[in-house]
Amino acid sequence: MNDIVQLSPIELKAFLSKHPDAVLLDVREDEEVAFCSLPNHVHIPMNMIPLRHNELPDDKPIVLYCHHGIRSLHCAMYLAEAGFDKLYNLKGGIDEWSQTVDPSVPRY
Repeated sequence: MNDIVQLSPIELKAFLSKHPDAVLLDVREDEEVAFCSLPNHVHIPMNMIPLRHNELPDDKPIVLYCHHGIRSLHCAMYLAEAGFDKLYNLKGGIDEWSQTVDPSVPRY
């Protein structure tokens, strides 16, 4: 069940303009989110997804992201197994977002 769509940062920017109701789910650790994040995100650390996924809407697209896109992809696969659909992963994570879309987002 690996129907997770991989979006590049540029594709995500276009996607968000067409889907303003999409949920941006940041699965990084607290200190990473404190350093930088995307606007209007929902933060649930990766290790809390099994306990808190019921807080996520099941009727809206969910775009997961992390630092480089690996943790978020694993979380997206977990959510797919839990019955969520309309799942997307930010390929390259917030780091690539900073490099290609918004250089004001600090890199680490």
